Amino acid sequence: MAAARTLVILGATGDLTQRLLMPALYRLHRQGLTRDLRILGYAMEPWSRARFQSHIDKALRAFAEGFDARAAAGFVKQLDYASGQLTPQDVSAIAARLGPGTLFYLALPPPLFGTAAQALGAAGFAQPPRGGWRRLVVEKPFGTDLHSAEVLRTQMHQHWDEAQVLRIDHFLGKEATQNLMVMRFANRLLEPVWNAQHIAQVQITYAETLGVEHRAAYYDKAGALRDMLQNHLMQLFSLAAMEPLSTWDGEVLRDHKVEVLRAVKPIDHRNLDAHAVRGQYRAGRQGRKTLPAYRREPGVARGSNTETFAALRLEIDNWRWQGVPFYLRSGKRLAAETSEIAVQFRRVPGPLPGLVRADEPNWLVLRIKPEQRMDLQLTAKRPGLQLEGHGVTLTAPYESAGNSGFSAYEQLLIDALAGERAHFLRFDEVEWAWRIVDPVLRAWRHGSPDFYSAGGEGPATQARLLDAGLRWRSIAAGSGADA
Repeated sequence: MAAARTLVILGATGDLTQRLLMPALYRLHRQGLTRDLRILGYAMEPWSRARFQSHIDKALRAFAEGFDARAAAGFVKQLDYASGQLTPQDVSAIAARLGPGTLFYLALPPPLFGTAAQALGAAGFAQPPRGGWRRLVVEKPFGTDLHSAEVLRTQMHQHWDEAQVLRIDHFLGKEATQNLMVMRFANRLLEPVWNAQHIAQVQITYAETLGVEHRAAYYDKAGALRDMLQNHLMQLFSLAAMEPLSTWDGEVLRDHKVEVLRAVKPIDHRNLDAHAVRGQYRAGRQGRKTLPAYRREPGVARGSNTETFAALRLEIDNWRWQGVPFYLRSGKRLAAETSEIAVQFRRVPGPLPGLVRADEPNWLVLRIKPEQRMDLQLTAKRPGLQLEGHGVTLTAPYESAGNSGFSAYEQLLIDALAGERAHFLRFDEVEWAWRIVDPVLRAWRHGSPDFYSAGGEGPATQARLLDAGLRWRSIAAGSGADA
């Protein structure tokens, strides 16, 4: 007898399934949240169910946090498997294994998204049974530019309604990201000053120490702007800048994010240098380790001009944010693993006499990596006989000892199964994000990126994006001090 809910993972033998999906499902299983869920893997490999189960058991041992052999054995026994191609004829063979509610997860290479969606639709799986539902989860990237994103939407909408399509961005499932909304709108202390009158700038950074690793085939065609800024960081940007919600509703939330993206002042060839910087890492050092140049990485073209660092200056043309720059940057082979949303407040009009550091700015920093926490950087009196100020940081961790919370994929899988669409992207979000970066991508077809040493802060030319008196926050300084 079919379970009430079925999760079908297409691409069930691949890397995404092993590293992220199955460990997340295993943790949900341990917490009793998937008892009525049948999990069916589907892939090309002509494996038996037993071989698939053994494959997933090995993956859990390697990647699942808090692995317990007994619990994993119980989870793996519930897994099913079917093999076939991405054709209507092959996929229709799993029809009898689907529950009234079925979620199809496309854990596939991006070029196969449209093919898989059409095959499932042609097999009749987009039409829910009476009293049931059908949904389709798609991983990023959603196209490589605006045109390809629209082509993908057309392919998917041949059978699937927009309301059935869940475009997943795992950043939206992170505790720190969701806390941004709660922190902004639930605190009287912050909302009145969350505007251009009190905020000088916002910096959103995602820095990695790793190079391209095993992703060179994808990354050398994508680059940092497509890989990180168009999706992940654009989502953080829209959440940080959007207006308060009138009600908690997924569609209202997504409407507000689209309003932000539509209000971004256009970037074109005339103002490109003031709004966009790209870089590529050369050889460098990190501690005692020598790091190769990007063009010497395995699988990378020797003359590649793909950017491994990208930074944008975005300006929002509305009353709340008039004149406030939002800086988005991401890169590989940088000085530290750092991810944060940092809000700098304007300096006070005049310090008290004798305060040496009273003109240092206040920062509110929401950290995503290396740990999830909030920092509020203030000025207080330095202990002693003199009336002298110094910087202090108030820190609030998101997680307490023994309470690790949910991972992003756990949160998003539960939401997808429940039909909660708030933390998934609607197509107009994808469309307007591409409208912002498309002119930059076209301009970057020519010329070369600015070089920076691996293990450093990125290209020096990123400084040209900043207004006078502003500085980039240091990537190397784990405390988040200014560079």
